[in-house]
Amino acid sequence: MRIATVIKLAIVIVLLCAAATVGYAYSGLYDVAASEPDNAVMRWLLVTVRDHSIERRAAAIEVPPLTDPQLIQEGFEHYHEMCVSCHLAPGVESSEIRLGLNPQPPVLTQRVPHTSPARLFWVIKNGVKMSGMPAWGTSHSDQMIWAMVAFLEKMPTMTPAEYQAMEKQLGNTPGDDEDTHSK
Repeated sequence: MRIATVIKLAIVIVLLCAAATVGYAYSGLYDVAASEPDNAVMRWLLVTVRDHSIERRAAAIEVPPLTDPQLIQEGFEHYHEMCVSCHLAPGVESSEIRLGLNPQPPVLTQRVPHTSPARLFWVIKNGVKMSGMPAWGTSHSDQMIWAMVAFLEKMPTMTPAEYQAMEKQLGNTPGDDEDTHSK
């Protein structure tokens, strides 16, 4: 085959793929309902794109020291206020909002030990499109976000009693907010 024929064939294939993609987008066939899980292929595609995108962007982030107790306490306050209802905490098993989210937010007591602090920082700061994860960097300084990361680094080793003790220090006791406590 001549080179011109190969190029023309490649252009036709690209145009057909683009037309099929646009046609599918306009067809309404893809179910966007949060009550229905994605099929395995779509889930793989979305998770793969998300994970590689975050890793690429988090690679250059320099992690500051995260062991200062005051930093951890500040991070707890932010986490307790903004994150528990989706990502849970020691002794917090579910919430009304979490049950309706698709994809399900990760349980951070399980995820954090396998995630770098740089990645946590990037996700908290920038959010994740089409997941319900907001970009907290629009309303919180980098220092506040690093405080949340410092708390997250400690949270997987906390017991429910330790988490509740930190709650009480804030003046929030179990039952103050039914939506973020075990049922």
